[in-house]
Amino acid sequence: MSLVEAPDVRPVRSFSARFLRSELRMIFGRRRNQAMLVVLAAVPILIAIAVRVTTRSNGRGDGGSAIFNSITDNGIFVALAAMVVIIPLFLPLVVAVVSGDCIAGEANSGTLRYLLTVPVGRTRLLAAKYAGIVVWCVVTTAIVALAGVLIGLILFPHGQVTLLSGTSTSLADGLWRLLLVVGYVSVMACAVGAIGLFVSTLTEVPIAAMATTLVLTITSEVLDQIPQLHSIAPWLPSHYWLKFDDLLRDPILYTNTTRGPLVSLVYIAVFVSLAWSRFSGKDVTS
Repeated sequence: MSLVEAPDVRPVRSFSARFLRSELRMIFGRRRNQAMLVVLAAVPILIAIAVRVTTRSNGRGDGGSAIFNSITDNGIFVALAAMVVIIPLFLPLVVAVVSGDCIAGEANSGTLRYLLTVPVGRTRLLAAKYAGIVVWCVVTTAIVALAGVLIGLILFPHGQVTLLSGTSTSLADGLWRLLLVVGYVSVMACAVGAIGLFVSTLTEVPIAAMATTLVLTITSEVLDQIPQLHSIAPWLPSHYWLKFDDLLRDPILYTNTTRGPLVSLVYIAVFVSLAWSRFSGKDVTS
């Protein structure tokens, strides 16, 4: 009597660290993405050099202008000034490129069908894809902050940090507030990543997904500037992007710094759900 061995059927897990590592290697291993990281890191360096070689007023204003004017007082403001520069366009661009490519790029190259026949559950695949986007958002923001702090502390004074409210605090507290800013901006970027993930499930042309995601974020910024639409402005994904300056006051103003992440989390929940709904029933033929 012969024995027929049963096939090794393994349950499909909802998430896999190994699959996430593979996704991260693909994201950070691409020359295009590496070049974008270099460009982002160069932004605070260029700002620091420009401020160093030019004469700037020491007067303080509100928001972004106050941050720039504070660079000569303490070098960590270079990182904060760089955030002001990258948030309106550079950050949405680099997030749109990665998120728009995550599903559409696989479909366009023909690898998506093979991924799904491993087998890899679609929910598991989508979870790993978005987790990779989240890591990308955090890393891009952290690189800007780290480059800004390093060049800022080299070229400018460091020690007591004068906050935007005019009070002074320790360098350690200033760095802690910068870390809060990195977290805040990362959450904003993750909302753009969720939009890009959904758009990426709608097409097999990665360039179209990238462009659509970027256009949607720019449209949000434009709508936010129209006074007649001020009633819907608090619900636009870009409305709270630059409100991180409230973390640099004493005491911290929690109204905007709480609402901003909450609105972003709503966008993340909605668009990740839409992406799952679309992707779970998508007919993958390429």
